[in-house]
Amino acid sequence: MRVKPKSAGKARAKATAAHLLIIESRYYDSVGEELLKGALAALSQAGATHERIEVPGALEIPQAFKIAVEAGQFDKRKQGKFDGAIVLGCVIRGETSHYDIVCNNANHWLMQTAIKHAIPVGNAILTVDTEKQAMARAEGGSEGKGGDAVRASLALVELSRAFASAK
Repeated sequence: MRVKPKSAGKARAKATAAHLLIIESRYYDSVGEELLKGALAALSQAGATHERIEVPGALEIPQAFKIAVEAGQFDKRKQGKFDGAIVLGCVIRGETSHYDIVCNNANHWLMQTAIKHAIPVGNAILTVDTEKQAMARAEGGSEGKGGDAVRASLALVELSRAFASAK
């Protein structure tokens, strides 16, 4: 059996009828708005649907994801409604070690849950030194990091479906 998903690159990623959960931190609202614009543009281009929840900061993203997982929202055997998730947020380096703690823990716990439960996740939690860097990565519509996260999640949804149909 050969399972090869479509590219997660900028050109195309499509998972027919995919329904994704967007979990976004609006700690840096202007950055969050740009990430969301990009994600919504990429979802529209792919023909995917979504629901959205907001959390206060990047550390709350993996907690919200875990709550949704534990509630069965990604388990198709239990009428779960989501095929994957998109996470949007930003952590900007400050003068203390808090930046490292937030970056490491947010990404670690997010990926641990995604891997443990085999849930497609596109990660656009930006980790940058300045707000200018954050905006440069967030802007660009569907070509920005929000769009990249959508394409990554959809590519993983497609891969998951390919393995499921190959049983």
